[in-house]
Amino acid sequence: MAGDKGFDVAAFVDDLRERKVTPHIAVQDHLTKTGKRRQTRIDGRTTRHAGYRISQRIRKRIEEIFGWIKTQTGSSKTKFRGRQRVNASFTLALAAYNLIRLPKLLAEMPP
Repeated sequence: MAGDKGFDVAAFVDDLRERKVTPHIAVQDHLTKTGKRRQTRIDGRTTRHAGYRISQRIRKRIEEIFGWIKTQTGSSKTKFRGRQRVNASFTLALAAYNLIRLPKLLAEMPP
C-alpha cells in the first residue's frame, strides 16, 4: 500500500501490518516547530528493501502528473459542478498532459 507522508500514522500503519500489507508510505521524519524530530512508524523492515525505494520513486512521478494538472489546467479548484463534468475536465487535462509528453516518448523509441 503506497501513500504520502500524511498516512505515516501509528494506527494506520499498524492496521496495514495486521492485514499482512506492506506499507510503502513516505517517511515523515522532519523537525517539528519545537525542534523535535517526528516519530515515524515506517521502520527498517520496510525501508531496507529495494522495492520500497522503487515504490517511492514511482509515486513521485505519479504525483508530478497531478501537480501539473492542478497548476497548468487550473484544476486545483474545479469550476464545474457534477461528477460527469468534473470527470470530463480531468480526462481532458490528462489527454493534454499525454500530448505534451508524446514528442519525448517518441524520441525515446528505437527506430
